[in-house]
Amino acid sequence: MSRMVGTVARGIRAPIIRTGDDLAQIVTDSVLAAAADEGFSLRDRDVIAMTEAIVARAQGNYATVDQIAADVRAKLGGGTIGVVFPILSRNRFAICLRGIAKGASKIVLQLSYPSDEVGNHLVDLDLVDEKGVNPYTDVLDLDQFRSLFGHILHPFTGVDYIDYYSDLIRSCGAQVEVIFANDPRAILKYTDAVLTCDIHTRQRSKRLLKAAGGKVVLGLDEILNESVDGSGWNQTYGLLGSNKSTEDKVKLFPRAECQELVEEVQRRILSATGKHVEVMVYGDGAFKDPVGKIWELADPVVSPAYTPGLEGTPNELKLKYLADNDFADLSGEALRQAIQGEIRKKDGSSLVGKMAAQGTTPRRLTDLIGSLCDLTSGSGDKGTPIVLIQGYFDNYTTE
Repeated sequence: MSRMVGTVARGIRAPIIRTGDDLAQIVTDSVLAAAADEGFSLRDRDVIAMTEAIVARAQGNYATVDQIAADVRAKLGGGTIGVVFPILSRNRFAICLRGIAKGASKIVLQLSYPSDEVGNHLVDLDLVDEKGVNPYTDVLDLDQFRSLFGHILHPFTGVDYIDYYSDLIRSCGAQVEVIFANDPRAILKYTDAVLTCDIHTRQRSKRLLKAAGGKVVLGLDEILNESVDGSGWNQTYGLLGSNKSTEDKVKLFPRAECQELVEEVQRRILSATGKHVEVMVYGDGAFKDPVGKIWELADPVVSPAYTPGLEGTPNELKLKYLADNDFADLSGEALRQAIQGEIRKKDGSSLVGKMAAQGTTPRRLTDLIGSLCDLTSGSGDKGTPIVLIQGYFDNYTTE
């Protein structure tokens, strides 16, 4: 008889992590203690995942507003800077914006509309249509935007991000001008020193701006990509993936050494239990909220580090396709055995393009598992920054 339980995700409680902590040992000890406490055993190909926040905390990967300002000033000249396509988030961008503003005399803030890159809405798209505005071509100044749409509060936070970001910039001693456009090149009418703040479209934005005559064009990934005045840094992502630590400090995305961390946890679990588990670091999941329209992924990637066994995509058959097509004349035990037989025929070769695989999720394993982890651990006070997933690689034949 096959096992009756498939995938199980458990949030694992851990101590509060501080800079310099031996995170590999803490993760190993926490998982083993949870197993002993709850009476379960680890199995080969279980997945142990830890949130990027505790990894960055253990690394001490922090930067202050003044350190951000120093890097911005050095790289963009300290004059008028165009800030293009920032996301609308007090946690993700506000403290970064303070640093950017302190490194400039004026900020020209270009906001995309009707929403930012991850789905936070400035204005409802139906209202944009009603007003006869074409978001693909129309560039609006602040007066035009207010005349058309008024003051709109974010439905979840209650914040008018236009006023919030403008006031924040002024409080840092810089002038501010706000425009609304979805072509990054619109900013070049105002300044040729541009910091593009989009996450997943940043390479295109930089390419377009440089081709159109931008003199200094950088992305957030190029700010704090090395240490400034003793700051933390991220050599690949810079300020991307950072979030608020205090009112004048951000926690950066984990540095590349986190790859060594996942491999060390894998080794320690093998030594302690004899089981070969997979290990990963995860940040935001990759999914869209159908009500708030927010696409969760504000980090540059879901997983910045993972063991090799998590490389690739699922290679699965669709059970309902087999049941409704290949074995439509069977039922009960005969149907079960027939479907199990088809699964056992898999030889590891790709099922992409096969009719029996249609409808299976075409995403990377790290994105799927990281999203599951993000939903399991939550972002508040659950106190479970480690997630243990069992049975993820099981199938209908697993005993």
